[in-house]
Amino acid sequence: MTEAGEQRANPRRPAFFTPLSMDSRGGPESLDPARVTEVAHETAAVIVKTGRAAHDPALTAKLVALVEDLGLSTLAELWADRPARSLPGALWRLYALREWVCRDAVGASADYAAGIRFADVPHVVAGVADPPGPAEVQELTDAILTGVFEGDLAIALERASSFCRVVAAGRAQRANDAEPHDPLWGSAQTRRAASLLTTGDDLEACARLWRQGDLV
Repeated sequence: MTEAGEQRANPRRPAFFTPLSMDSRGGPESLDPARVTEVAHETAAVIVKTGRAAHDPALTAKLVALVEDLGLSTLAELWADRPARSLPGALWRLYALREWVCRDAVGASADYAAGIRFADVPHVVAGVADPPGPAEVQELTDAILTGVFEGDLAIALERASSFCRVVAAGRAQRANDAEPHDPLWGSAQTRRAASLLTTGDDLEACARLWRQGDLV
């Protein structure tokens, strides 16, 4: 096998440098905001390019489960402060969405099931298996991230956007039902539903930007 062939067969895992790790390597000057921004966009581009170029199911599985390896706080340090309509902003939202579903699959599936009748078209686009139980919503978030690295990234973003819209509709309905006997919980869930709807809008916009070659 040629050296090039070996590189394709054994792609190197991208290195991640958070602001904290950069500080330990390069001193206080490494915390320059412009450099932090540059690193956020560089790491997002590297992880997507590496995953999409490898055509390696084992690598894709590791990238999908990146939170289990690095921790959500590390990804937050890298990407959470970037604009929602950017590549690192989109990746942060996809990983955060998957982590929420992993931690509360029962609640996520309850929200989703409650929202289907209010968002039937997004339900079709999201592609959650029926009935949408905890296992099904977990499978969807894994499939969305798999699509980032193996399929059409724009479609993956659109599926995530639609998932957010259905969950937001269901959460708002459940909040409305709970309002008379638990107004604090209902109010908090209403705010979260609105935030999730905004996330859906941002992911849909990211899908358009990717198709235009402008998602960076």
